[in-house]
Amino acid sequence: MLNLELIKTAAERIKGVVVNTPFAHAPFLSEISSADIYIKKENLQITGAFKLRGAFNKIASLSVQQRQKGIIAASAGNHAQGVAFSAKHFAVNAVIVMPESTPITKINGVSSLGAKVVLAGGNYDEAYAYAIKQAEEEKLEFIHPFEDDEVIAGQGTVALEMLQEQELNIIIVPVGGGGLISGIATAAKAINPNIRIIGVSALGAPAMKLSFENKKAIDTTSVRTIADGIAVRDTSEITLGYILNEVDELISVDEEEIASAILYLLEKQKLVVEGAGAVGIAALMHNKIENIKDKKVGIVISGGNIDVTMLNVIIEKGLLKSNRKMKLMVTLVDKPGSLMNLTELLQGLYANIVHIAYDRTSTNLDYGDASVTIHLETKGKSHQDEIRTCLHEHGYLSSELN
Repeated sequence: MLNLELIKTAAERIKGVVVNTPFAHAPFLSEISSADIYIKKENLQITGAFKLRGAFNKIASLSVQQRQKGIIAASAGNHAQGVAFSAKHFAVNAVIVMPESTPITKINGVSSLGAKVVLAGGNYDEAYAYAIKQAEEEKLEFIHPFEDDEVIAGQGTVALEMLQEQELNIIIVPVGGGGLISGIATAAKAINPNIRIIGVSALGAPAMKLSFENKKAIDTTSVRTIADGIAVRDTSEITLGYILNEVDELISVDEEEIASAILYLLEKQKLVVEGAGAVGIAALMHNKIENIKDKKVGIVISGGNIDVTMLNVIIEKGLLKSNRKMKLMVTLVDKPGSLMNLTELLQGLYANIVHIAYDRTSTNLDYGDASVTIHLETKGKSHQDEIRTCLHEHGYLSSELN
């Protein structure tokens, strides 16, 4: 049964291998929330996420005979890397089953650690079913990402490190399968029964939140979120039991809120964080946490293994929404000098052109006209208003692209 002693034992097992990641004060977040905010940077863990803690503790707890059988796990990425790293440490053969949609960054990360990667299923739950079948057929030890007390105990060591550094009033934790928050809540409540534990899930992966609200396990038919690390379709009765006993609140954030938190952490905190890791920050930034004023708050950034392609999309959309980039379609008379006149006008407005395309053949154009698509770097809303006004005053027909 999970308890503080089991978590303390896990802390001893992982010592010297798993990094005690920074737990740093966040001045800007503290200012906007009127609270004292600290962030636990598990994105700086060896494998880029907290999952190493539970995986290493579980494999360390196995007997020599169990390890010799070989191990298998199912994961969307972070648990996979944790298991692969731990298997390499103990010289154990490992098979990792990952959903077919897993970003190449995470697949390569697992392969580079020596584990065999098998792609199966459209999401974690389908990959899990495949891995369970393989474990039975090949007599392998299955390492569950969250339905295992040794794994949960390993994740709970995050709370021990946080509370050794700060006396917190609130801890905010990402929630997918529930292993991280189960371990953190168990440890934190044993140390301080009055501490408030808040879980944050993605709106597109609502199973655990629905289960928490209804106090029974509820599965969903599908998940869709950029927070792939917490994109869990089905609810674990084991972790739900711990969550119902120890967690005070469970809230959710949407995709736009998650994306804005990722961009904030990149720009202001100089941290690369995946969607799952950013949900706690998203909840804080978008005022989802009540009764936080003057409280000392710890937020767990659970991982940083974001797909570079997704990060690029988030940055581009973020620049558009913050008025630092604009996309225009401008109609010109198709004659020599027209494009030069337009670009000289934009130069005079100090708008930097980062992309331009010239089209004179579209069927939507009148004969003798051309359409120019321009992407501009701008300095904010007032700068963009100045550009719109100037184009209108010079007789240009323009529209903005999303």
